[in-house]
Amino acid sequence: MSTATLSRTHSRPLTRKPTPKDGGWGNPFIYFIALVIIAVCLAPVLYVIMGGFRSNSQINANPAGWPSPFQLNQYAEVLQTPAFWRMAWNSLFIALITVVAVVVFGVCVAFVLARYKFRLRNAMYLLFAAGLMFPMTMAITPLYIMMTRIPGMAGTPWSVILPQIAFGLPQTVIILTPFLAAIPMEIEEAATVDGCSRLGFFVRMVVPLAIPGVITVAILTFVGSWNSYMLPLYMFSDQSQYTLPLGVAAFSSQYSSDTAKILAYTSMSMIPALVFFSLFEKRIVGGLTGAVKG
Repeated sequence: MSTATLSRTHSRPLTRKPTPKDGGWGNPFIYFIALVIIAVCLAPVLYVIMGGFRSNSQINANPAGWPSPFQLNQYAEVLQTPAFWRMAWNSLFIALITVVAVVVFGVCVAFVLARYKFRLRNAMYLLFAAGLMFPMTMAITPLYIMMTRIPGMAGTPWSVILPQIAFGLPQTVIILTPFLAAIPMEIEEAATVDGCSRLGFFVRMVVPLAIPGVITVAILTFVGSWNSYMLPLYMFSDQSQYTLPLGVAAFSSQYSSDTAKILAYTSMSMIPALVFFSLFEKRIVGGLTGAVKG
């Protein structure tokens, strides 16, 4: 073999199978499974939303059919219902107060657990971790008894807000603690040298750096509060205090024969949380990734 041939042989680039990181498609079976899971998750949501654009006769003739033609009357009637907007405001008020309280208290607790060493710190962290394994359903009856015995608390939005804050803190602390622990100590030492107090370091440095994690827990808390059903069902007896999940149940009982209107009401109730979650999906993934790395 000549020298030129050897040179061409050794200079020939080695070829390898493209990977997803290189822009290749990867394993088709994985994509097929992912598409099946996505279809299973989205099918009920799309059925409810599109069902609101159909008439009762269309649904009775073909329950799984496509709107032909599209009917806007169902959504128009729902939007013109004063009770819908009152329940939407109740849900929004409860969700916003819950989110603000959970984020503020959660960041403060996570900062202490992540940045300071003291006795029983691990025990406190394990206590919050145990809170994740204690569902609210188990505490409904004790919570109801507690709230009814507090003067002026029964039947008010605070009877739902306070328990939601308590049950939202464990998730927030567990997510934010490793996130805040990942902040380098050199930053805190530099801030201390520059004359920054602990509170100043927390406000000026920690809070801005923790924004991805804060957004994550805020979105998860908002969606959980918006979709909460069991707790408002126990706490509210007056329909003027109902949230949207309770409104869907009451509306379904009142218009049990009008399937199209029920689907329109249900879709209008879940669209805000769905849109909110979809817009900040990348923020959620980024915040959770930062927590895992921490």
